[in-house]
Amino acid sequence: MNKKLKYFGIPQIISYVKKYRLMIVVMVVLGALSSLIDTIYPLFNQYAINHYIGQGKIDNLTLFIVSYILFLIAQVFLNYFSSYLCCKVELEVGRDLKNASFNHLQTLSFSYFNTNNVGYVHARIMSDTDRIGTMVSWRLMDIVWNLSYIIFVFVVMSMINVRLALLLLLLVPVAIVFILFFQKRIVFLNRKIREINSMITGHFNEGITGAKTIRTLVVEDTIQDDFEKDTNLMKRTSIHSTHYSALFSATVTTLSSVALAIVLWQGGRLSIEGLMKIGTLSVFMSYALGMIDPIQRMIETISQLINVQVNIERFTTLMNTDSDVVDGEDVIKKYGDVFHPRKENWEKLHGDIVFENVSFKYPDGEEMVLEDFNLHVPQGTNVAIVGETGAGKSTLVNLVCRFYEPTKGRILIDGRDARERSQSWLHDHIGYVLQTPHLFSGTIRDNLRYGKSDATDEEIWKALKIVNAEEIVKRMGDGLDSNIGEGGNTMSTGEKQLLSFARAIIANPAILILDEATSSIDTMTEQKIQMAIEKLVEGRTSFMIAHRLSTVVNADIILVVKDGKIIESGQHEELMNKKGYYYQLYSREEVEQATKKAF
Repeated sequence: MNKKLKYFGIPQIISYVKKYRLMIVVMVVLGALSSLIDTIYPLFNQYAINHYIGQGKIDNLTLFIVSYILFLIAQVFLNYFSSYLCCKVELEVGRDLKNASFNHLQTLSFSYFNTNNVGYVHARIMSDTDRIGTMVSWRLMDIVWNLSYIIFVFVVMSMINVRLALLLLLLVPVAIVFILFFQKRIVFLNRKIREINSMITGHFNEGITGAKTIRTLVVEDTIQDDFEKDTNLMKRTSIHSTHYSALFSATVTTLSSVALAIVLWQGGRLSIEGLMKIGTLSVFMSYALGMIDPIQRMIETISQLINVQVNIERFTTLMNTDSDVVDGEDVIKKYGDVFHPRKENWEKLHGDIVFENVSFKYPDGEEMVLEDFNLHVPQGTNVAIVGETGAGKSTLVNLVCRFYEPTKGRILIDGRDARERSQSWLHDHIGYVLQTPHLFSGTIRDNLRYGKSDATDEEIWKALKIVNAEEIVKRMGDGLDSNIGEGGNTMSTGEKQLLSFARAIIANPAILILDEATSSIDTMTEQKIQMAIEKLVEGRTSFMIAHRLSTVVNADIILVVKDGKIIESGQHEELMNKKGYYYQLYSREEVEQATKKAF
């Protein structure tokens, strides 16, 4: 895969950049013209020294001054427009790459997010796209400007004095060797500093978010020792990097001084012999002092471009990742995709679900979670799924929602294979309340309207009343217009869960899934909304992943999960009479509840 990406990575990036090619061409031309003007400026000094200062004349001085000012104005405009175009290209390309990667993420199945953490995915969308955008704008401009300047300078010097130009040219390979030597080590140390800084940031985060745990475990000294080790390593590495940077700076200064010495040595001799004017000597001195810096910057830029290959490969890896769950071409043609749904072709979903000889294992797993599993869930059936934490209770729900596809067999929705209709069609008819409620930044009204975009305030208040969240919203300063902060951080977990229930009610789904949805709510609040849940599931096919078994005793069918497999199924009384695993779980819960009441 890596070899393939190394070959195809850059062409794939070019496909995003090519629509800005005219802008990039103009940017490059302006950059080259800017370097040409920078090359010409010392010639003005040469002319002034040779014709005005050296000869004590001021003939055509006005024309000289006007020409100088015009070049200065041209330089200002060239710098402005080239910088503007660089910035525009960087932002346009960065935006397109971010949009493309974010949109692609929306099409990937859950298995991708199970195997890639949030930090990794975030870096692909933000850091990598930014660096690629910078590469095709500022870094490209740096190479064009520095390379053009070096070429123009040696052309001009050769036109003035070939011998002296060749002497200075001999310094170039020497400069390149020194620059490469230091650049390699400085880049390595700076990369190491960034890695250490990430470790320090991680310790900071743990120290703040885990402050209570740290104090209760009395491990302040251990945490402090670990933190000091990282900061000391940061200090040593930074000093090492500064050492190389100082040597590098001194080396560049020395090379510039050597170049100037060569000009003074040979140019001074030619000036004394009357073969070179003082103004011409000053031109060579300017070029000698400014020659090393562009070489250094160009090598540094090339090194950065090489490093950006890593960002390109990571971005293209994301973009070339295919989802484990995809709709067929015929399905997309009829029902549309996630970004272009054709809702006029969407049939009404009733909620009759059949598992037909379904076997399943997770993409990153080896053992079958389900084997030849059969189950008919008629429309309006309330299915409860119970088991200990980590037993694998969410598997069936994930298959019903098409977050994963069966490894073998099929799932029928209203008598048809779920794959015969689009994921968007199915998800539009599903209401899902998670164990850990997720709210979006914005107002309460905005969040509840995710359930139904055109919901009226009357519908919203009705839903809030059903789940006993009406008073919570009224207590907030601006009611439905109250801003809940990032992820709803201005509300308690229980309050966020109640809003999640209200959002599900507003959506009026045919299939309702409650994924341990009452586990974040206190017992008193749970009792208040239990009746609301019973009303909510009436007439709907529902799957309730239960945290407390007392909430599922009235379910039409209870599926008991252990070690990722369904080991018992039936109604509450039937399972209790069997005195099997469900009986043990339920009895244990009754004892725990009785113990809590006793204390």
